[in-house]
Amino acid sequence: MTRLVGLPPVIGPQTRLLVLGSFPGVASLREQRYYGHPQNQFWKILAALWSVDLVAMRYAERLDVVRDHGLGIWDVYAACEREGSLDTSIRNAELNDFGRVQRESPGLVAVAHNGGESFRHAKHTQALGLPVHKLPSTSPANASWSLDRKLAAWGEVFRLYGLA
Repeated sequence: MTRLVGLPPVIGPQTRLLVLGSFPGVASLREQRYYGHPQNQFWKILAALWSVDLVAMRYAERLDVVRDHGLGIWDVYAACEREGSLDTSIRNAELNDFGRVQRESPGLVAVAHNGGESFRHAKHTQALGLPVHKLPSTSPANASWSLDRKLAAWGEVFRLYGLA
């Protein structure tokens, strides 16, 4: 298997809530963009929460809106071996340095895991001493949750921290 390296974090001093995925899929790695698969609902959910047409924006503009809203984006894994995009195929994973987020984002007040694979590492993010939440995955593999149901769950967490 090929050793894959993830994407850099989208964080800064204004980050209040950090959303952690597991590891970028093939489409995201190819494009070097978070949530690059067209069927992933991440950008649609944020667009609905913020009433901004993120889907129509260029990626750099999306990231500006994310930062302006106090949201950070990263993954639990810095690198891994994997064929395809499924979390179940991840092998020999290396965790990201979550302490980096606190150093670079002094306003961070909470962490939210995007899906079950990410949440498996909640003990590492809980070590930051902040509230940790599990959100339903925005991945197309999570077809058992409707977009409306995901939106409600994400909105609840975002409202807790003033992001929606």
